[in-house]
Amino acid sequence: MERILNFLSRMEEYLWICLQGWPWFLLVLAGGFFLYRLVSAFLPVKPRRGWRAGLTVFLGVISGQIIWLGDPNLLFTLLAFVPALLLASKGDRVGRLTVTVIFFCLIMPVNAALDTYCAPIMAHYGLDSVYYYSEKFIRLAVWGGLYLGTRRRLPEKPPQLSPRFWRLVLLLAAMPFSALLAVVLLTFEGGISTNSAAHSLTMNLGVAVLPFVFLTALALLYAILVLEDHERLEQADKLASLRESYYQGLRREERQVRTLRHDLRNHLTALRGLVELGDEGKALQYIDQLADSSALRGGKRLCENDAANAVLSAKAEAMGRAGLTADFAVSLPKSLPLGDADLCALLGNALDNAMEAAERAEDKTVVLRCRVEKGLFMLRVENAYAGELPPGLSTTKADKTSHGFGLAGMREIAERLGGSLEIRAGDGRFQLVVCLPLPP
Repeated sequence: MERILNFLSRMEEYLWICLQGWPWFLLVLAGGFFLYRLVSAFLPVKPRRGWRAGLTVFLGVISGQIIWLGDPNLLFTLLAFVPALLLASKGDRVGRLTVTVIFFCLIMPVNAALDTYCAPIMAHYGLDSVYYYSEKFIRLAVWGGLYLGTRRRLPEKPPQLSPRFWRLVLLLAAMPFSALLAVVLLTFEGGISTNSAAHSLTMNLGVAVLPFVFLTALALLYAILVLEDHERLEQADKLASLRESYYQGLRREERQVRTLRHDLRNHLTALRGLVELGDEGKALQYIDQLADSSALRGGKRLCENDAANAVLSAKAEAMGRAGLTADFAVSLPKSLPLGDADLCALLGNALDNAMEAAERAEDKTVVLRCRVEKGLFMLRVENAYAGELPPGLSTTKADKTSHGFGLAGMREIAERLGGSLEIRAGDGRFQLVVCLPLPP
């Protein structure tokens, strides 16, 4: 309890110093502004101005927090840092936690290096007052330089990764995070260690570990951008494959129509001969065969939106091959303020899961209803299932490395776009409902 009060008193003292001297408070705000621009490029901050202003001030204060090697102040800072960033942001929880941990590993090594190494060196030469006035400019120069040096490479909006990639980056972020905690708290024994050997060891380790933690945090932020590009290309490739499949189907139908047109004279001659012979039964049978031709049935356009039509057509064809019945009713405009990748992921994953379940059920029908109405995108997919649902509704396929992420990905899309995803199951029926608000 005493250490917590000590931490709070330090925070109060720092704020009081800043508020007493407006120039210093402006420096804190400037540092917080640069940090906010860096953080908000990776973390989806809540849209209200109060959150943005509060986060800017908070980051400015945190960037000036005193961190010594061997002092538990880092833990108390962590207890304030993580809840503040999580509360001020929205979206995928694992993604927000990952970015929070990375930025903690980015900010704290700078604080620890200045307070542990620069301050004692300048104090040794009697330059305490110089350090007191210069350290705020140094911190501002670090974050201002980092932002100005990377702003052209910063994403226009926070990266969006699948849950598995966020978990991977969080696992990687645990390494510099653990190293930072270890080197700062290594010699802590009820206070700042007075053991000279341990203190000397900690100081030597800090010289190597603190830059490592800082650079690793930067590398992880870059890795997030690389993974997002990879996912974007992967989604574009899947969408291109679906469109290619759809257009290949159209070309096949066009060839069939040409063939039918070429043979139409022969068909009419054959029908005329059957009629003249008075064999009406065979004539009617011949007409039924022609009517059942895929060339006459033609491809059914399910909606005006090209991306959705490509996905739905490909899935309907796959259902036909699997002996399933596709009951689709779709009303989507040609242009949607919803990205093609997100739209195709919602439709494709929902239908994949429904097909997987319906193949083992007695009722082989998959029902899909999708429309845009009053500024809302609404999707409902319903199917029968046999037996018990898998725990967590995971895949039942043998290749679990390639499947089982569909539902989690759909939920991430719904949360990111401010919508909802609901699952209802019972009496052998499974229903998935997605509702997303569309921007004007």
